[in-house]
Amino acid sequence: MVEPLLDEDGRRPRVAVIYSSPADHDTMAQAGALLSRFGLAYDEQSLSPHRAPRALADWIAELEPRGVEVVIAGSAGAAALAGIVAAHTILPVIGVPLSTGGLDGRDALLGLTQLPPGVPVAAVGIDNALNAAVLAVQVLAVADPELRTRLWRFKDDFEKAARH
Repeated sequence: MVEPLLDEDGRRPRVAVIYSSPADHDTMAQAGALLSRFGLAYDEQSLSPHRAPRALADWIAELEPRGVEVVIAGSAGAAALAGIVAAHTILPVIGVPLSTGGLDGRDALLGLTQLPPGVPVAAVGIDNALNAAVLAVQVLAVADPELRTRLWRFKDDFEKAARH
């Protein structure tokens, strides 16, 4: 049996955030900041599907046994990372197309939306890890009334801020 994954406060992460290069950390940190704002623990990993395929496969295999419910995957280029995660789990995967290379993330966006049938990945805007985290919270809120209340409060605050 896999030991439950716990954050530094002893909480079980419900969301996993993964990206393939440490260079993507700053962009993907938006997701972690919003998840923390909702009081959600998350697991964050940098694993390359090309340079560390066995470590990635092991990490994916441990997601469900450790209680993770949603994955946010930052993907560049052909969106390999998000697609590989989605191919190896039934958990919802939210892809963040990352703006690396000459096409400024458009290649990753197309890659995320053109994965083969049976390998769905939800895609948010280029470099928009914040929206990925909001979507992850919405997925979790379907079965979590307390989180649903906090999400409505967040949406209300967001609307009020937009009016000013």
